[in-house]
Amino acid sequence: MTKMKILSIESSCDETAAAITEDGRKVISSVIATQIDEHKLYGGVVPEIASRRHCENITGVCAEALEKADMTLDEIDAIAVTNAPGLIGALLVGVNFAKGLALAKT
Repeated sequence: MTKMKILSIESSCDETAAAITEDGRKVISSVIATQIDEHKLYGGVVPEIASRRHCENITGVCAEALEKADMTLDEIDAIAVTNAPGLIGALLVGVNFAKGLALAKT
């Protein structure tokens, strides 16, 4: 029996994250790129900065998650992404990146 592999993407606030899970229970890999040090300078999360950093980080974070799992995108069965709640600009980065990956798989 084949186990379902899911690439999950998170970009709702100030951390860009990707994880690969198997059958919704086993975490195969997990990668997080944090922006906390940059936002500390302003006393909190600056939405525009967060969105821009997601644009810079998301490709590498997803690639690293696949590499750590020793998998390719072709081996992924589904892509999940946070679409709410969160900062709209940050969410749009994750959602549109996930859509692009899904289209690349078809």
